[in-house]
Amino acid sequence: MAPGKNSISDLETAVCGFVREPLAFWQFRLAAGAPDASRVRSIRGIDRLSFSTGDGRVLGGYRLSASHPRAYLLVAQGNAMLADQIMGALAFFRDLRLHVYVYDYRGYGLSEGKSRLKAIVSDYREIVAALNAKGYAHRYLYGISIGGVVLANAVGAGGEYDALVVDSSPSRISRLGCPEDYDPVRKLPQDGSKLMLIVGLRDRVMMPWEIDELARLVQERGGLVVKSPEFSYPLQDIDPAIRRRRFQTVADFLAR
Repeated sequence: MAPGKNSISDLETAVCGFVREPLAFWQFRLAAGAPDASRVRSIRGIDRLSFSTGDGRVLGGYRLSASHPRAYLLVAQGNAMLADQIMGALAFFRDLRLHVYVYDYRGYGLSEGKSRLKAIVSDYREIVAALNAKGYAHRYLYGISIGGVVLANAVGAGGEYDALVVDSSPSRISRLGCPEDYDPVRKLPQDGSKLMLIVGLRDRVMMPWEIDELARLVQERGGLVVKSPEFSYPLQDIDPAIRRRRFQTVADFLAR
C-alpha cells in the first residue's frame, strides 16, 4: 500500500549526509521560489500534468504539445529551477514536433514530498518508463546541470532511450558527500553513441574542470562532446541568439 501524503517514504532518506543533503535542497528550493501559473498562461499548447509515484507522491509539471509529435523530450532542469520558469524557452523544441515534458522535482513547486536525491532519481526512472509505454516513435532525454545527474542515474547504463543530452553536469557528486554510485561517470553505457555532453566554457556555475572527466569518458565511448566558448550556464546565456544556438545543437543531435 502506498503511503499517505504526510507519511515518510523510504525513498526520502538522505544519502548525501543527514544534515548536508536536506540543507542543500532547502537552499535550492528557496532559490527556485514559488510556482506561478501566470508564467505559462500565454504559452501555446501547454497542459498542466500530474504524475503519481510508486510511493504515493504526486508530482506536478507541464507538457508542451506539438502537432503530430514524432518524439517525446523529457527535460530534467537545474536544481534552482521550476518547470513554469523554463517552459517558454523550451517551446523551441515543441516547434520541432516534440512533446516536451517537465516536472518540478519532488518537494519543489507543484510537487509533493521531501526533496532527496534517492527519491528524485526514482521519480525519473518511473517517469521515463511511463513515457516509454506511450508508444512514441523516439525517446529523448535532456538533463541540465543536476538534471543530467538525475537522468544518468535514472536510466543507468542500460536505459531505454534514443538520445540523452547532458548539459553542464558534473563528472562526480561524491565530492559533495554523496555515494560514489551516484557519480555520472559510473553510469555511462559502454556504447556512448546515444550520448551528447555540452560544456559551456563561459559557465561560472558549473566550472568546465568539473566536467572534464565525464567529457573524456563520453568521448572515449563514442559519444559527442561539444565545448563552446560562447555558452554559459544553461538558460543563462545573455544573448537569446546564443541560447537558440545551444538548443539547435541539442536538436541537431536528437535528429541525427
